Amino acid sequence: MLQWLRSLVFIIQMYVMMLLMGLFFFIPALLSRNAAIFGMRVYCGWVCFTLRVLVGLTTEVRGQVPEGNVIIASKHQSFLDIILLMGSLPAGKFIMKRELMYAPILGQYAWRIGCVPVNRGKRGKAIKKMADDVIRGATRPGQLIIYPQGTRVAPGAERPYKVGTYVLYEQLGQTCVPAATNVGLFWPKRGILRKKGHAVIEYLDPIPAGLDQKSFMAQLETQVEQRSNALMQDAGFDLDAVSQQS
Repeated sequence: MLQWLRSLVFIIQMYVMMLLMGLFFFIPALLSRNAAIFGMRVYCGWVCFTLRVLVGLTTEVRGQVPEGNVIIASKHQSFLDIILLMGSLPAGKFIMKRELMYAPILGQYAWRIGCVPVNRGKRGKAIKKMADDVIRGATRPGQLIIYPQGTRVAPGAERPYKVGTYVLYEQLGQTCVPAATNVGLFWPKRGILRKKGHAVIEYLDPIPAGLDQKSFMAQLETQVEQRSNALMQDAGFDLDAVSQQS
């Protein structure tokens, strides 16, 4: 019960500070993309600090942090991996649902840092639209973040990797940096409770441009899943027990 109450306090202050910091940096963010990125990174740092103090959950970013124009293909387990990615990358920008671009404050920041809005619809049309949107915005430098499974996936759950990541990889001709994580063990997809522990996101070996679809998708999934599983097992998660239950 005490951990639940501490988690509730953390969540309340997290959203209050999102509003306050968003307003504080709002005018500078409209005038400068760098100011928008700085404001968001300050907020990410605040979230990690209060997680440690209020909840007892520490965070770590491992691996070589990517720079320049690359694609980041990351495992997505909860809002915390978004925080760790945005807080560590020098100029991160997300593939995100178009309707979020119209959200007050959040939408303005997303637009300013170069996030790419995507209309949801039929799979083929959605992928083509996503690629076209990225290509039109490719002059903005930065690290383009995409979640290959398309949504948050709970620890131990399985969900296919979508071909949209390869479409971007092929059309942009950029290096892809996979990223693994265990954050879902401590910050679940739903609910209030945040658990004590050590949450990690890890940048893995880059996948060079130029691979065919089959080779790229196989390498991406293998790297992300194997390393995410290893991080979760290091944190005490029993993958075998989950597999037997499913």
